[in-house]
Amino acid sequence: MSRRADHAVAADRARVQRSAVRSGLWVGLASAAVVTAVTATIIATLVTASRPDGRPRRDDDPGGGRPRILDLDDVLPVVIVMGVIGVLLLAVIAWYASRRASEPLAEALGVQRAFVADASHELRTPLTTLNSRIQLAEHRLRGGEDVGPVLRDMRRDAEVMDAVLTDLLLAAETAGVRADDADAAAPVADALADAAAVLEPRAAERDVRIVSDAPPGLHVAAEPTALLRAVIALLDNAVRHSRDGGAVQLSARAEGRHVQIRVADEGTGLSGIDPSRVFERFTRSNTSAQRTGFGLGLALVRDVANRFGGSIEVEDTSPQGTTFLLTLPRR
Repeated sequence: MSRRADHAVAADRARVQRSAVRSGLWVGLASAAVVTAVTATIIATLVTASRPDGRPRRDDDPGGGRPRILDLDDVLPVVIVMGVIGVLLLAVIAWYASRRASEPLAEALGVQRAFVADASHELRTPLTTLNSRIQLAEHRLRGGEDVGPVLRDMRRDAEVMDAVLTDLLLAAETAGVRADDADAAAPVADALADAAAVLEPRAAERDVRIVSDAPPGLHVAAEPTALLRAVIALLDNAVRHSRDGGAVQLSARAEGRHVQIRVADEGTGLSGIDPSRVFERFTRSNTSAQRTGFGLGLALVRDVANRFGGSIEVEDTSPQGTTFLLTLPRR
């Protein structure tokens, strides 16, 4: 196991232990408060229910006070009720404490499941592209053609998969935000060009053109791999929804202190769902193209946007197509 993995395991173990200690202290203090309250109530009830003894006080009584009589039939029901209430309160305290103690475990399980789903989705597109390029290389090799350009594209696809997986691992380890994100800078034109290259084989299968337009020298305050992931997800969504023979427009423009990245397709638009909900995990619209996915891509784009202080929204949708607007701080 790597040093980073050892550190993550130790950090998780320490977090669980701290949660257990906090829960134990909370149970102890809450239980003491319940026992004290129940005891005080019973004592007050006993004192209130007692009455002075009618017999004359003896001169040799060392207590110097008149004896008090307690009717057990009057007090016993109160004692039983308070005991039952105390037991119920302690049960509620134990239930609440167990929930608090298990929260880190539930969060860790949620992170694990999210990572598996995200990794499966993020790697699906590069793997599909890599498979298409392998088939192209085999075809050219059988025909005696030069396979050098295809091999270079395959190497780039493998590098994209490696970078995406590394970014996912680090994001999962740090709960989505890392210390070095504050100094990150990503060239927008490169991200758009690389995303278009990754999706080009899939787009070619449906004769969909990808048109990219981004000025050189434009940077956003985001990690380059994370930006590439977001653009790939948006472009993959646009290609899947575009009509055969259509076009997908990729564009980026500086607007004040932000950069706006637009991805526009020529599909049938969103239907059967509120546009704001398409960024929720496992949410899909009623269009047939969207049913082929798992509702993760746009949710991952939202995670990236939130991670770097940006936003993602459906700028426009109609039967002629949909435009997504990704806004990130300008570097």
